Amino acid sequence: MKKVAVVFPGQGSQSVGMLSSMAEIPVVRKTFDEAGEVLGYDVWELAQQGPEEKLNQTQYTQPVLLTADIAVWSVWKTQQTSLPVFLAGHSLGEYAALVAAEALSFPDALRLVAKRGVYMQDAVPPGIGAMAAIVGLNDNQILELCEKSREPNEILTPANFNSIGQTVIAGHSAAVDRAIAAASAQGAKLAKRIPVSVPSHCLLMQPAAQKLAKAVVEVDIRPPKIPVIHNDDVSPHPQPDAIRQALVQQLIHPVRWVETIQFMERNGVQTIIECGPGKVLTGLNKRITPTIPTYPTT
Repeated sequence: MKKVAVVFPGQGSQSVGMLSSMAEIPVVRKTFDEAGEVLGYDVWELAQQGPEEKLNQTQYTQPVLLTADIAVWSVWKTQQTSLPVFLAGHSLGEYAALVAAEALSFPDALRLVAKRGVYMQDAVPPGIGAMAAIVGLNDNQILELCEKSREPNEILTPANFNSIGQTVIAGHSAAVDRAIAAASAQGAKLAKRIPVSVPSHCLLMQPAAQKLAKAVVEVDIRPPKIPVIHNDDVSPHPQPDAIRQALVQQLIHPVRWVETIQFMERNGVQTIIECGPGKVLTGLNKRITPTIPTYPTT
């Protein structure tokens, strides 16, 4: 039997109309209905009708996308006879992985990511921070780029190591703009801002991390039934307190996605399934390790 891992996408995979092809599957609507009862608004309607501006607001994106990830997981799981050997999620997707591993209940995860979205939105005033995608430079070049582009008292660091030669940086807006210009001068294939409302996975999120640290203490977290590879340290944690710490640290540290997939490869994974809307992780994984196929479920 093949060793299978399941991965869950994060912000950026949402779109108005996502999962419309699954609308008639009972477990999908049940998942969205349950989310609506917890959150107090029609999650399915927001996912299907938008408006796009609201769906892309962090405090709505996070619980809606978590719901979509779990809905797809629920469908996939009914079609399988065995569990995956590992789970992982990209940023927000880590919460879906913990729900799938039964470390977090779905209602608790919804409430937690709704708070997380608000904390992140409130952490940095509009215009202060930014994120940019850099393609075509290696990790050492990215680290040097960030160091040289930030002024004293500015923050600029890698935020997402998404794929080989594909990195996202985050920090103060002026520093990000200087890095974009410098990356282009170094011959980067792409260097541009990405349209996000908050600069995630950098120290500008410290106020949000402090609030999240208090929120996760109040949530019941159990040892995962399936190992979850965390973004922060590329390790599984059976202890609930270590999981809480990983979720908090994730806000201010980079998403180490390349290493996550390489960890799976070293540990014998033969197939990866992307559970969620879109094919973002499928594309990233193909460039990280072409020897392990990733299959999207939508």
